[in-house]
Parts: sequence; structure tokens; C-alpha cells
Amino acid sequence: MRVDQGHGLLLGDCWRRGQATRHVPATVTTPIRPSPARGEPVDATSSTARHATHVLELGTTRAVVSEYAAALRALTVRGTELIEPHDADGPPPLAAGAVLVPWPNRVDGGRWLLSGVEQQLEITEPAAGHAVHGLLMRTRYSRGSCAAASVTLAAPVTPQPGYPFTLDTAVEYELAPDGVVVRHRVRNAGNGPAPVALGTHPYLRIGDVPVRDLTLTVPAGRAFRMDDRFIPTGTYDVTGTDDDLRGGVHVGDGPGHACFTDLAVSGGVVTSSLRAPDGRTLELWQEPAFGYVQMWVTDRFPGPGGETDAVAVEPMTAPPNALRTGEALRWLLPDETWTLTWGLRLAQG
Repeated sequence: MRVDQGHGLLLGDCWRRGQATRHVPATVTTPIRPSPARGEPVDATSSTARHATHVLELGTTRAVVSEYAAALRALTVRGTELIEPHDADGPPPLAAGAVLVPWPNRVDGGRWLLSGVEQQLEITEPAAGHAVHGLLMRTRYSRGSCAAASVTLAAPVTPQPGYPFTLDTAVEYELAPDGVVVRHRVRNAGNGPAPVALGTHPYLRIGDVPVRDLTLTVPAGRAFRMDDRFIPTGTYDVTGTDDDLRGGVHVGDGPGHACFTDLAVSGGVVTSSLRAPDGRTLELWQEPAFGYVQMWVTDRFPGPGGETDAVAVEPMTAPPNALRTGEALRWLLPDETWTLTWGLRLAQG
């Protein structure tokens, strides 16, 4: 490896040289030290935390991918920024862009039953008492194949309290002229069936348009009722309610925290979108195996200039609390591999 002294990015043998932006730390002030073992949690304050990004380029499309949580950290198409930026090193703040595996969202109390035996996961959302966003949120992935416009990152899930299973996981980011295609692979590397669900957590934007002025469309016929700890208690038909986003609603006027299902498929995919007043539209498409969309609006996203508004639109294969309820869990047989695809694309107005 080498340090690009002009741009302050750590480059591997096949990394694309790119101009640094505010998405990536712009200076290197410490010497390179041996990296900790990949696939293990790493101290976010260490020097290695600042050097774990991959810059991808394809024409006017540019992305930055972090090895921490395999997070999509930046995406720009034709000069338009499509991902909320942050300056944090190491694991992404508020799960920004992270891969959520082997479950997305929450497990109530971190408890679930496996063959009648209660399992207790580590509580990672102490205020509510939940286990949240899977087991690889603080993991630094290892780099697999890479090219100028693509990179594959991989990390194992190993047996631990509350999840006694072994998985091999990988995610590939591949640029397209109008955005990015993301492919996930999960393989059961253990000796028995393993329960799996997967999600991602991108915070979306369209350039400098205020987030609350964007129009959000989600093609969902049903939404989940949530209790005060954001655990589902059932679903309801959204027709005629403020949670019907099929016709589009301003982010500032819509629900602040919701999970949707009964998603309409068109052209083989489910497509949610954000539209700017000038007509530019960011589409998030997902294969039907992603049968759920979680959305969250916050005014506390840690942007480069301080806390700011942001909206997360999250494709998920299962709803919150799936380990406990069993809803939409995929039980992988030994050596079985599950492949899932979603992506982002910018359409001009």
C-alpha cells in the first residue's frame, strides 16, 4: 500500500487515484502501521480508521466506500451529491450507509428463541434496550477484488452470544453511468441452518436541495404500527392515511419514522424515489427479496458543518424484530448462498 500525499487517501495496488472531497479525511499525519485483522472490530480512534476508504470512478460518477460496516460513504453523479456526507472516521455515525447483517433494525430486548432456548444478544441501543442493526456495524471488512469502478468487501459473522452461527458475507459496489449497483452475498459457513436477514442504511440527498423539500415516494400498500420503542405491533392498509407515500409527499410533511411493506413491483424491482423541485429524481431500486422499506427523518445527522436534516431510506429483507417474530427470516442451509441486489440511480428532470 501507499499514501497519496497529494490527496491524503490510502491507495491499494488497484485503487483509483481521485481528488479528495469533504467525504474523506484530507490529510495524513501519522505513519502507516500494521492493520488489525480484518473482519474484527477496530478502535475508531486509531490511525487505521482514517485510511479505510475506497474511491471509485466511472466517467462523471464517483463513489467512496468505507471498509467499516462496508458503508457507502459518498456517491456523486454528474456533479450532484446523492449521499449525506460526514467527517467521522471508523464506524459510520447513525449507521450511515452501513450493511446491516444478520438482521436489520431492532431485536426487542436483544432476546429471541432458538429451538425453544432463549438467546440474548448484546444490547447496542441502550436507551431502548435493543440489539440493533446486526453484528458487523463496527467491523472493518477486508478488501477482495477491485477495479477503477468497483470494489468487493468481505467479513465473517462468527458465533457469539445470542447468535451461534457462522456466515461469510460480501458486498460489491459497482458504478454505473447514472449511479451504483450493490450486490450482497451471504453464505452459511456453519453445520446447521442459520437465520439471516439483511438491510442497508443510506441517507439520501439531491445536491444542496433541503432534505425536507424533497418529495419521497414509496410504493407500499401497508405500514407497520410501532410502539413507543419502535417495535412493530401489526400492519395496516395505508390507503387514505398520511402514511400513503405512493403518490409522493414532502419529506418534511411525511412520517418521521416508519416501516413499509406490500411493495409494488414494476419492471422486476421495487422503486422508491426522492424528487427535487427541479425534477431531478434519485431512485432507490431493490429486488423483491427486499420486501420492506424503512424510513427515518432526523435533524441530528452529524454533517461536516454540524447537525443537519437527513432522511434514511433503507431496503430490508425483513421487518424490525424479525429474529424474534420470524417474519421473512431466511434460513440458510449449510453452504447455501443468498444473493441480493439493489442500487441507486439519478434521473435528470
